[in-house]
Amino acid sequence: MKALRFHRKPGRYAAAAVAGRIKAGSGASVGPISLRDVDEPTLPTSDWVRLRPRLAGICGSDLATIDGHSSRYFEPIVSFPFTPGHEVVGDLEDGTRAVLIPVLSCAVRGIEPLCRACADGRTNHCGRLAFGHLEPGLQSGFCESTGGGWSAEMVAHPSQILPIPEDLSDEAAVMVEPTACAVHAARQVATHGPLDTVAIIGTGTLGLLTIAALRHPTGGASIERIVATGKYPHQKDLARSLGADLVVAPGELGRVVRSLTGAWVLGDGADGPATGSDGQLTDGVDLVVDCVGTAQSLSQALSVVAPGGEVLVVGMPGHTSLDLTSLWHRETAIRGCYAYSRSDFEAAVSVVADADLARLVSATYPLSRYRDAIEHAATAGPRGAVKVAFDLRTAPRPTAVNPDAASTKDTI
Repeated sequence: MKALRFHRKPGRYAAAAVAGRIKAGSGASVGPISLRDVDEPTLPTSDWVRLRPRLAGICGSDLATIDGHSSRYFEPIVSFPFTPGHEVVGDLEDGTRAVLIPVLSCAVRGIEPLCRACADGRTNHCGRLAFGHLEPGLQSGFCESTGGGWSAEMVAHPSQILPIPEDLSDEAAVMVEPTACAVHAARQVATHGPLDTVAIIGTGTLGLLTIAALRHPTGGASIERIVATGKYPHQKDLARSLGADLVVAPGELGRVVRSLTGAWVLGDGADGPATGSDGQLTDGVDLVVDCVGTAQSLSQALSVVAPGGEVLVVGMPGHTSLDLTSLWHRETAIRGCYAYSRSDFEAAVSVVADADLARLVSATYPLSRYRDAIEHAATAGPRGAVKVAFDLRTAPRPTAVNPDAASTKDTI
């Protein structure tokens, strides 16, 4: 069968890092990923199932890996060669259409007794990602044993399977996994109680989905006003349609927060370009959700959060350099927000359907055009796109499966 494989080839990875800094997505052409004919994956134990992808999304962590920007933190929890792809909707052998819950927790790895986090249902906090009867792997899609969605077939533990309603299109279903991340973030926001203003930095896929989740009843958040930053016209329009009350250019956030909170300004404005204000603000919003994860976005988040407030990091950060003086002086907090639980996935199905998130799937590609697909995903913003995915519905299958409904998008 056909699969995209990422191999441990340090020289090619270094070349991808150089190319990716010159042009986003270029790592697909020079890096250690290639389309190959491979054997079907082996079931780790008899209760595992085979999942044949229909659509598989391309996310920011995939792009960071392909362009050689991912952190070395992940080295002990990735096994090679792996097939990427964790945003997956596919068919089981009995014809059931389902989405993948990619977390490789204790139960998936056959580890007993369960760790404390898994026993509490917090599978996203499981730290045993290199143990059990599977090779190391942060999630399916980064583990040699499981395969990934960028292929004709992968394997999954029954606990990783969530059947989806028949009336949910494939394009909607492929948005469930990233929406589950956003639901998880919205539920973290809800723990703060009613909030006057929340700032969302970034309106790429994750930022838009977070806005949708914050405005959906399943998220549990109570927010009077959502202020979001958007670079491109289509991002701003989508953010408003999904529930943002005010959408501004990134450089305008500090000025807007100053206006909303009545904050005073300290200093001579030396930090103006970074904060979007005339200097350090004396006040800010109680909660900032960073859906980008860069040094610039985190610095901006710290500049507009109120003393005693919190920055919730939903976008995966890389190597960053930050001045954390304000974190100490203003007693603010930075908190990570990673992945999801099964409950988040179940809620995400409703968010996807109610907010019509299938419309965020901008383009699909066959695996044979993976370089074009990855470049498109890496430059989605300036090209007016949001989510790019691989379409495997016409790819050869090992056996016949239940035919899918007609696609609502044209395949490029």
